[in-house]
Amino acid sequence: MPRLSYDTTASIAKAKRIIKLYNDAGIGNDRILIKLASTWQGICAAEQLEKEGINCNLTLLFSFAQARACAEAGVFLISPFVGRILDWYKANTDKKEYAPAEDPGVVSVSEIYEYYKQHGYETVVMGASFRNVGEILELAGCDRLTIAPALLKELAESEGAIERKLTFSGEVKARPERITESQFLWQHNQDPMAVDKLAEGIRKFAIDQEKLEKMIGDLL
Repeated sequence: MPRLSYDTTASIAKAKRIIKLYNDAGIGNDRILIKLASTWQGICAAEQLEKEGINCNLTLLFSFAQARACAEAGVFLISPFVGRILDWYKANTDKKEYAPAEDPGVVSVSEIYEYYKQHGYETVVMGASFRNVGEILELAGCDRLTIAPALLKELAESEGAIERKLTFSGEVKARPERITESQFLWQHNQDPMAVDKLAEGIRKFAIDQEKLEKMIGDLL
């Protein structure tokens, strides 16, 4: 629903229509995740949907402000984009190569994972959009990872044990006060990478949606 990324009410209504179609086909809510962009409006829509028993996957997540707001909204799952973060830094800084542990996408997901566990948030962290096996291995232990077939094949053909990198055994701390809309917008705005990649991602998803709609229309 990329064209509804800045419309909370419309996103909720569209999600409920999608859920009804699946429910009418005999598919329960426990098998469905509604995918929403991690805009303020998308996060607010997800919060309401979660309260009504509709789980959501908040995508196009690039900033810590987005991750914090999602957890505070009780979102079921977030999918921070590791590779797209790396792409931005390679294109916009002088540094073109990163060791896996220094990869900005890996660092971002590691910090989000630590923050969630440290404050007892149940939101699932699912790393996504990987560019190489090194990123995947560095995030071993993350709640979930979504991995492309080519990288899965490379992992299957590799040798040696995989060491768990992400883990938390410390004391759970009190949660901070909820981030406000103005704080969210300001903090997100202070991250040029996140601003660029969120806007770009919404545009690209909208183009893909238009292509899909045309393909379906041509078949009808």
